[in-house]
Amino acid sequence: MKAYAEMTREELTEELTYLKKEYKKIQALGMSWNMSRGIPCQEQLDLSMGMMDVLQSDSDLTCEDGTDCRNYGQLAGIQEARELLGDMMENNPKDIIIYGNSSLNVMFDTVSRAWTHGVMGNTPWCRLPEVKFLCPVPGYDRHFAITEYFGISMIPVPMSETGPDMDMVERLVREDAAIKGIWCVPKYSNPLGISYSDETVRRFARLEPAAPDFRIFWDNAYGMHHLYDHKQDYLIEILAECKRAGNPDLVYKFASTSKITFPGSGIAALATSPNNMEDFLSHLRRQTIGHDKVNQLRHVRFFHNIHGMVEHMRKHADIIRPKFELVEETLERDLGGLHVGTWTKPLGGYFILFDSLPGCAKEIVALVKKAGMVMTPAGATWPLGKDPNDSNIRIAPTFPSLQELKTAMELFTLCVRMASAQKYLAEMPREA
Repeated sequence: MKAYAEMTREELTEELTYLKKEYKKIQALGMSWNMSRGIPCQEQLDLSMGMMDVLQSDSDLTCEDGTDCRNYGQLAGIQEARELLGDMMENNPKDIIIYGNSSLNVMFDTVSRAWTHGVMGNTPWCRLPEVKFLCPVPGYDRHFAITEYFGISMIPVPMSETGPDMDMVERLVREDAAIKGIWCVPKYSNPLGISYSDETVRRFARLEPAAPDFRIFWDNAYGMHHLYDHKQDYLIEILAECKRAGNPDLVYKFASTSKITFPGSGIAALATSPNNMEDFLSHLRRQTIGHDKVNQLRHVRFFHNIHGMVEHMRKHADIIRPKFELVEETLERDLGGLHVGTWTKPLGGYFILFDSLPGCAKEIVALVKKAGMVMTPAGATWPLGKDPNDSNIRIAPTFPSLQELKTAMELFTLCVRMASAQKYLAEMPREA
């Protein structure tokens, strides 16, 4: 397959004419696809339907310590749920707080409390002249939306195959006390799908921030979301590393069962140091008397233990692995020799990141939308939606069926070729 950069104007014009005809054929089908978010498909949701049967009207809803899950109490969550999520997160159950159904909600509340009341006795962020956050890019748009909502200045930090640019992170947090945090998705990151290297995690644990209330927001959303049994990324446990480094209070670690059981009815958790734990609980005591313990017990009775959860995640992988492989095969088949983009090949998580030629991402996303497919807006992987190269596109392959995904990816590669051919033609000098 001849690269577009090597084609003549005539060849490119002929190629674009052909692509436009193929595009109109797909448009005429009147199809409708949604690949805008990392959403589990129906088959994945069906895996957890047994959870609806583990508790019935005649079930014993009493925990091992005598707690009646129907009543008030257990602010940090029932012990059985703390043990289950502790094993999932690789943390001691005593360092775990179990929340409601959404870890994103916990992250929002954490920023909100820091804004109004400060972190462990430090000045509330709302009283400071400026508050800044580091944002590894490309990154998770919902993280950026939280800091944007509070008017926090966001500083992009480039990502590589080993994680954020740690030279930049170390320098910035050391020099600027206005920097109060950094967003991290350390394993199978959203959207790159890469995992932080051992060195990156150790450097995070040894940061020397100028701000005493600086915290790493460690969103380990995809800790168990492997695609393969024998090819898996490994991540050093950050809290243990921070404790070894003499920085025990540096990290808030978030996780949930949202893409393990039901996204709307899972359980979320925070793991952190004893000092941070007491700071969180001091607020929670005023906010609630306890989260949904019946749902916590439902999860415990369904999985029994971490081994049950591991087996459950293998079933998830069997459903979504063929979809990731289909995306990669289609990209390689249709674009491999054209040099019009690059893409990641993750071993887990929910996304594949496609990088188009500079200046083409918005056009590609607009073209696929006109043909009936909705994708995450171009630029969403950057703070304020401003991708300086206009090249990042997040592909979310989990929700469509395999057949729908096949057609959707053929449309996507067609639109990539159209936008790329148009770009080369527009930049080609006209003959005198």
